[in-house]
Amino acid sequence: MIKKPGWIKRIFSDVEDYHEKMTSPERYRRFRRTLSLVMIAAFLIPLILTTMLSYYEYRSQMLANFRWNAESAKRTIETFLTELQTVLIYTANEHTYEELVDQDNLKKLYRRLKSHYPGVVDLGIIDHQGIQKAYAGPYELAGKNYSDRECFKAVTVSKTFIGMVEMGYRKVPHFVISVNFFNTNTGQNWVFRASIDATTLDKYIDNIGTGPLSDIFLVSRKGEPLLQSSSQQYGPPLSPYPFELPHNRTGITISEERGVWDYVVLKAVSYIEGTPWALVLLKHGYLYGKDWSFFKARLFFIVMISTLLALFVILQITKLFVGRIREADEKRESMMAEIEHTSKLASIGRLAAGIAHEINNPLAIISAKTGLIMDLLEISEDFKYKKKIGSEIHGTSNAVERCKVITHRLLGFARRMDVTLESIGINNLMQEVLSFLDQEALYRGIHVDLELGDSLPVIESDRGQLQQIFLNLVNNAIDAIGKDGKVTIKTKMRGQSSIQIDVTDNGKGIPQNIISHIFEPFFTTKDSVEKRGTGLGLFITYGIIKKLGGHISVQSSVGVGTTFTVTLPIKINLSRRAHDVESESPGG
Repeated sequence: MIKKPGWIKRIFSDVEDYHEKMTSPERYRRFRRTLSLVMIAAFLIPLILTTMLSYYEYRSQMLANFRWNAESAKRTIETFLTELQTVLIYTANEHTYEELVDQDNLKKLYRRLKSHYPGVVDLGIIDHQGIQKAYAGPYELAGKNYSDRECFKAVTVSKTFIGMVEMGYRKVPHFVISVNFFNTNTGQNWVFRASIDATTLDKYIDNIGTGPLSDIFLVSRKGEPLLQSSSQQYGPPLSPYPFELPHNRTGITISEERGVWDYVVLKAVSYIEGTPWALVLLKHGYLYGKDWSFFKARLFFIVMISTLLALFVILQITKLFVGRIREADEKRESMMAEIEHTSKLASIGRLAAGIAHEINNPLAIISAKTGLIMDLLEISEDFKYKKKIGSEIHGTSNAVERCKVITHRLLGFARRMDVTLESIGINNLMQEVLSFLDQEALYRGIHVDLELGDSLPVIESDRGQLQQIFLNLVNNAIDAIGKDGKVTIKTKMRGQSSIQIDVTDNGKGIPQNIISHIFEPFFTTKDSVEKRGTGLGLFITYGIIKKLGGHISVQSSVGVGTTFTVTLPIKINLSRRAHDVESESPGG
């Protein structure tokens, strides 16, 4: 076997390593993972950003609505209190002090106010000393001294006064609205006082539309915070409120706090002008209640469905995309391997043709000299070493003939050979080929089994070159078996325009690591002396099949056998084959 130079081996090895890396399954798995991650990131990042923006937009909108509700509730309560103060001022201005301290007149006035404002508990007129001079209501409070009460002290400083909810003499929760007037006849101040039932605040607050998940109530802002109206969470009026009020007394303060049921609520606090009260609005379910839970569930559902659908689509697309890339790479690698093989054949063919031409002349001289020596030996007399010299000269002559065969094969392959077309029955051709090898197969105990297809069409090809192809393949099969084996030859149609011929042996097989090299020149698996080959048989066979427009492939398993498959066209396109031969033939 002729060995390749080291630099050629290194080039072939580097090319094979590159091809192996390019077509490695791990490379495509890594590329698929990377592509999937990039596409998932390209989808999830905008989705997450959109979800976050939706969340903050929803929260901002909810806070704006919440602030508006608190502002609206504050204005509503201020309007209610201002209306009550206006009614008291108007009533006092319509009557003189003397008319109001008249018990009958005050009772008439009380009944009239009570009909319009059911929350009015009683009315009273307090003189400058703090003594209630007249009273209209359900309690016995005439003559009571209010000089030490805040409702009297505060109103002497300011024109009007609204007090905190208290029990007072009535022992029921109420608050007081007082208005200070000046008596021009006596030159002394007096106070018009009205008590309002605390439940009036509850009824009025309940009518404020803040939603079913809200809790709105009033808290005293002086001293320890006490409820001034009923709360769903903290109880009836005068119950303690467990949180401090904000120091900011202007505008609306919004914050979060932990409710009594241990969930987070949104809280808005606003101080009501002219009163000792702060309005508190709590939004239940801010994070865990019905409204927010519904929004979160809907948002989570949309995000999850979108994510799962996107993941499915992305994985399917990347699988299809990478599969298409892999198919394209495999086709490209196959084409590159074909081009590479053809290029190697062409280069080595040209090199071999040059070498063969150079070697032929010395071989002719050697052949002539050995022939002359043999002729001289035949006519010369016997001498001691005549037989020995004759044997060596005969061996030299055989070696020269062997070299001639090799160089003639190289020249024949390198030289552009014209294809002579004729009609050929492939079954008849195979029987002709076997007739040349019958004795060899019989001598070795090898059975040749023909499985010829029925009704195969006649093909147009070159008979001599086809005989050379199949003689070489069958002969290789016999050599691979050695003794006592079986060679099977099958013919059949392949598609509509080709015929397939399989040559199968049950020999030792070809290892997978060298099967890709068997069509290379000077490569042979016949290592023994009696079977030593030139390494050109399959190389030449490959070139001839290409010239005839066919294809050859091999499948082999060590210890099982080898199958060579040749595909030949029924008709050859001569114009196309002329171009193919020009580009593929080692001879150029």
